[in-house]
Amino acid sequence: MAASLSSGPLAGVTVLDLSTVGPAARCTGLLSDYGAQVVKVGPVPSADASPIEPQFFAYSGHRGMRRALVDLKDGDGKEAFLSLAAAADVVVESFRPGVVDRLGIGYDAVSARNPGIVYCSTSGYGQDGPHAQWAGHDVDYLAVGGYLSMSTPGVDGAPPLPGATVADAAAGGMQAALAITAALAGRGASGRGAYLDVSVAEGVLWLMSLLVDEQLVRGGDIHPGHDILTGRYACYATYRAGDGKWLAVGAIESKFFANLCAALGCPELAGSQLDDDAQPAIRAAFAAAFATRSRDAWVDALAGADTCVAPVLQIAEVADHAQDAGRGAVTTATHPTEGELRQLAPLLAGMERGPAPVPLPDMTQTDSEHLLKDAGVDGETVAHWVSRRVVA
Repeated sequence: MAASLSSGPLAGVTVLDLSTVGPAARCTGLLSDYGAQVVKVGPVPSADASPIEPQFFAYSGHRGMRRALVDLKDGDGKEAFLSLAAAADVVVESFRPGVVDRLGIGYDAVSARNPGIVYCSTSGYGQDGPHAQWAGHDVDYLAVGGYLSMSTPGVDGAPPLPGATVADAAAGGMQAALAITAALAGRGASGRGAYLDVSVAEGVLWLMSLLVDEQLVRGGDIHPGHDILTGRYACYATYRAGDGKWLAVGAIESKFFANLCAALGCPELAGSQLDDDAQPAIRAAFAAAFATRSRDAWVDALAGADTCVAPVLQIAEVADHAQDAGRGAVTTATHPTEGELRQLAPLLAGMERGPAPVPLPDMTQTDSEHLLKDAGVDGETVAHWVSRRVVA
């Protein structure tokens, strides 16, 4: 299988990932793209259960990752996992709170074998508190963190579903990756590992902190249209173009707003940017102006003219957008059974974009035996575990 593709800042760091999807998987994808060697640890298939696997292209096709299958409910399987953890730097898990301890692979058990381990538990609501055992998904965490209530409601007043898994990706996955890299930096100074309790719901609170902190200090009802960033003013909104496509306007600064008003043929409105009474007239004037030309024609006229205007792109348009193409945001990869495909390249600052095509691993195959031997387990023991089907 494909080994780590990068010599990035996390090269030499080994991560055991017990998750399949969601925030934890988003986290380890980031760590892999920063150069860590991520090992996906899943259950051994049985007659009544098989591991749930994402589609071959999801989560960047698990580029740079390896795979091990272990029966964590068996004593030998638990020992196999602890042997891997003894040689690892990071463990990431996303079971319900308490499950890893019941299995005997929680932080206490792992740190007894490896005091330097950074152990990250990701869950919806955290490892304790009255809602710790609640089941949930992205929309639930956005709901309890106030995110949904601040989204402009639909015609029936219902909060709209977000167009991306914001909680999983940002509030959970990026939070976990940041916490892990911070803990690794701290370990470099102290030699001690850490236990990290990642609550996705608390990550949403952080995303909403500007508004939550304002409410805590000032009180009152904070709702869509409360301020300039939530739809109160015409200068920060979306408008339909003449071809039915949409434009995003973010002309917050007065100079950008004045430029926009002039370009749209209504310079007299520039002085009324933050006049609440004038907003209906400004919106109507902007809507009428934008309706006279296509989206792309307006982008050509406005985007480079200090007006803070951008096209609302469909997903099918994103990969070929000039800016993304110009910065190499899309690359090619080769999958061992599916052939060549396009995918987003490592995108975040500090990630290395290696030469294309990127080789993807075959996640139907495993590296369990090699990984266990590399972790110091003798070949006879590994062979015994394989024969018992507690390792595959």
